[in-house]
Amino acid sequence: MSEQASQGRGRRQMLVGRVVSDKMNRTVVVAVENTVLHDLYRRQLKKTTKFYAHDEENQCRQGDRVRLVASRPLSRLKRWRVAEILERSEE
Repeated sequence: MSEQASQGRGRRQMLVGRVVSDKMNRTVVVAVENTVLHDLYRRQLKKTTKFYAHDEENQCRQGDRVRLVASRPLSRLKRWRVAEILERSEE
């Protein structure tokens, strides 16, 4: 699906993260971890950002590792779609 989604649309932003909530209908909350450098102390810090993503078939479960692709605004908070599930959780 990811090849088909990017075909003819140029290069789209992609993120990889872990599903932290699947309680909504066709929506998942994905936490993406990023490392940033502290300005003063020059130390690597882990920063986690949550993104709301559209999951058309309700396939994602909590703990799954997924790839997100940027899309047009789908609601007030949703600007991402689930492109594929990279790894299933062991639950």
